[in-house]
Amino acid sequence: MSAPAETLPTGAEMMQHLVESAGAARQPAADMADLAEVIRTLLAVESLRDTRVRLGGNLFDVVITSSGLQARGAVALMDEIQGGCGPVIEDPERGWFYWLVPPGSTARWQPHTHAVCLGGPHTITLPSLNRTVPPGPYWFRPPAQVSNRLVPLTPLREALAQIRPEPTPHAALGAQLGITF
Repeated sequence: MSAPAETLPTGAEMMQHLVESAGAARQPAADMADLAEVIRTLLAVESLRDTRVRLGGNLFDVVITSSGLQARGAVALMDEIQGGCGPVIEDPERGWFYWLVPPGSTARWQPHTHAVCLGGPHTITLPSLNRTVPPGPYWFRPPAQVSNRLVPLTPLREALAQIRPEPTPHAALGAQLGITF
């Protein structure tokens, strides 16, 4: 049984959303202040450059876990559940996986002993779409490889509860962000 497929919006879909949200002619869109940033992000992604993006909004949130052997087992489990795991970035320097989950997931996330979910106002640097090996953060599961589906939150949460990847990211993230989990 596979979970409903969440998808990352394409550049054309994001632009269409911006056009539709602009409203009547000569009436600025509510999110017009973000337009230039969105366009720069789209251009950077399309030109295969690392791209810093804000979490939340209409794109995605991230679930952060360790990237050790147990977390790789969670990817294998999500491969089975999802017919190919959604996008996951590995940061070998920190020893973390960033699982790209549907936007708004942070609001639904309950405290978890082995993972943290972050959305806005935090940011993440997406590696170039062609970076699939270290050094530096790289796509452990690139979006193109899985038809741009995001990782479904509930099956991921259950997989992480079952597999329990260690070490947990809570203390390191708390120190880096100055917050408590």
